[in-house]
Amino acid sequence: MTTTTLDTVTSEDGTRISYRRLGRGPGLVLLHGAMQTGHDAIELAQALSGEFTCFLPDRRGRGRSGPCGPRYGVEREVEDLAALLTETGAPYALGVSSGAIITLRTALVRPELRKAVLFEPPLDIDGSNPTDWLPRFDREIAAGRIPAALVTGMKATKMGPAIFNAVPRAVLELLTAMMLRGQDKAAHDGEPTFRDLAPTLRCDAQVVEETSGGLDAYRSVGAEVLLLGGTRSPAYLRSALTALERVLPRARRVDLVGLDHSATSNTAQRGRPELVADEVRRFLA
Repeated sequence: MTTTTLDTVTSEDGTRISYRRLGRGPGLVLLHGAMQTGHDAIELAQALSGEFTCFLPDRRGRGRSGPCGPRYGVEREVEDLAALLTETGAPYALGVSSGAIITLRTALVRPELRKAVLFEPPLDIDGSNPTDWLPRFDREIAAGRIPAALVTGMKATKMGPAIFNAVPRAVLELLTAMMLRGQDKAAHDGEPTFRDLAPTLRCDAQVVEETSGGLDAYRSVGAEVLLLGGTRSPAYLRSALTALERVLPRARRVDLVGLDHSATSNTAQRGRPELVADEVRRFLA
């Protein structure tokens, strides 16, 4: 079994970022997306640990890392990833969802990042992924209505199953509340539950909001980039990959047939980490 160690790095604003380390070989940072911690990609890291030293941070506000803080924004997240790249000397990074946006933004300012894998960055391109649901989400979080807030987020980002569109909202909230209670009972190893992570969904939406608009800035990215996505993911995620394919000077794209936005996650979360690892390994070789 691959040995995993825990460590921390201090970001530019003093926030401590916790991360796991496992494997051997060139360094690869795996940066998770919304409603996740580093642990949600542990099986992907294990699949890659024979060839790469994998670093799995808990992004700020999540898991064992420090809080988002009053000055939160995408630039704080870029500083966090930059601090980890400096600390570890890792030449590679893999970002998932909002973590992919952060990885892409980091590639603009960290030329030593030689290769980057971007898994379905949820970029808002001409209104493709609006964040106008945030006021309702904020009200529901403030009122302690966590199931309602999660339903708001899942419906807005099209991350729920297709049946979401046919089920009354009250039923969705009831089912989500039951899921949260089940998670609360099964929680272990100090890992946060969806109930704990729910407020951080606002941070991921803020990353999307702050990076909406044109993509011309990314024409200057010098890193080689693998654009990775699933053929069953929402259309706006596939469109974002297509748009990046047109502007990134050193990019290639791979579509994972039959997979969706959960592909990088552990198998218990419907992920297929071994298939993702095959493509990552091929790209970084």
